[in-house]
Amino acid sequence: MPALRLTLLLAALCPSLPARQAQRREPGRIAVVGGGIGGAAAAYFLRQKFGRSVRLEVLEKGVVGGRLATLEVEGAAYEAGGSVIHPLNLHMKHFVKELGLSVAPAQGSLMGIYNGEEFVFEESSWYLVNLLKLLWHYGLNPLRMYMWVEEILDKFMRIYRYQTHDYAFSSNERLLHALGGNDFTRMLNQTIDEAMQKAGFSHKFINEMVCPAMRVNYGQGVTINGFVGAVSLAGVESGLWSVKGGNKLVCTGLLYASKAEVIPGTVVSIEPKIRPRPTGDPVKLYQVMYNTTSGLTGDTYDIVVIAAPLGHKMADITFKNFNPPVPEFPNPYHQTVTTLVHGRLNASFFGYRDPSAFHLGAIFTTENPKLFIRSLGVVSPVEGAGTERNPSSQLAVWKVFSQEELSKEQLRSLFSSYDSIQVKKWLAYPQYSPPERLPPIILHDDIYYLNGVERAASAMEMSAIAAKNAALLAYHRWYGNTHLIDQEDLHEKLKTEL
Repeated sequence: MPALRLTLLLAALCPSLPARQAQRREPGRIAVVGGGIGGAAAAYFLRQKFGRSVRLEVLEKGVVGGRLATLEVEGAAYEAGGSVIHPLNLHMKHFVKELGLSVAPAQGSLMGIYNGEEFVFEESSWYLVNLLKLLWHYGLNPLRMYMWVEEILDKFMRIYRYQTHDYAFSSNERLLHALGGNDFTRMLNQTIDEAMQKAGFSHKFINEMVCPAMRVNYGQGVTINGFVGAVSLAGVESGLWSVKGGNKLVCTGLLYASKAEVIPGTVVSIEPKIRPRPTGDPVKLYQVMYNTTSGLTGDTYDIVVIAAPLGHKMADITFKNFNPPVPEFPNPYHQTVTTLVHGRLNASFFGYRDPSAFHLGAIFTTENPKLFIRSLGVVSPVEGAGTERNPSSQLAVWKVFSQEELSKEQLRSLFSSYDSIQVKKWLAYPQYSPPERLPPIILHDDIYYLNGVERAASAMEMSAIAAKNAALLAYHRWYGNTHLIDQEDLHEKLKTEL
């Protein structure tokens, strides 16, 4: 009798228990669509949450690593896409440590900002000279920018405490609001230009210092949203690093650690199915159809996590017989062309008559319709071999970012000589256009979409954060842990818990 009373008391105190017990069945199979950093991290976190018994399958249409790719020039590999990682990117730091990978500090070279006619700023090898130059040209704007970005980063760092305590969010808006309140959601609805003007930054500083950072990181100007703009500014700080051997090693390492089966295939459709069971309720599953080298095939899964950008030019997946229908994703992605050139830079293109006087290894640009490049800079191989600090008269590998593929005439004007080039054209990140509408994370009962977070900001760490959030969300919704989803005032709650 006491045992019965205890059971009744527990049932009264824990109304969520029946909901959890209703889905005691563990998921048998989970599919992850996409083997880039988002998909690999999702597989890793799903394995952590759901345990060893679940069967994890990663469907990848191309090469594992996605937009983390390398190009080979003169027998050495170079990063073609996402190349540097911020020192505060805690998930990426954890992955590298967990997987036993090595870190390569970012290449240090002097930077100049070119407006199409002249350099508006040239870095010196002397710190004090740079400081005085910045103060002379822009007053206290650079210092204020550093403080402004730090304040945003401090709020953003809350996500790691929330995820350590297993909290998840059912939408990207809720996630951002939990980090920075209305300030973060407001930043999605205004340009970085508007956000910084309201914060008191000068037009000159925004055009000559902020805009070049947007162009090198996202191929777009100061019309991108304020949140991704702040992420972009954080990406020009010191202490940046990369993974020795290539950042894509994180993806292959995470997939190996997750013990997921990687299936080469292009997903073409997903459809809900109901399978009867001899005992108990019928089982809800998803049939995922995909093309392989041997033709169209498919399997059924309990949970599907989509870690590839949805859209007709990206992961073009048809969602069949969903009620209500899964929304369309018309948001375009921005084309970037990466050109790696092994050659000697033509310093006269940038107004230098004497090549030996040219000492810059990184050139950023301001908005100018006459300019056919966004940026260019000397790069080192992913294995970490160094390069000359004064590369103008030396043979070096330069990475050039542009919107269109460079013509032979343009290459000849940029380089006095070159002996090999490699070109990669890709849809690298969203075309930002505030106000941003972020796609949902939950597409159906047990279908989750990672890449909607890219419309707030596209970066390796954002994908890792979205991956952990999706894994936690899938787990909590499967087992009815509603108390760990969309909790308000988490920041205050965790202060009292710890």
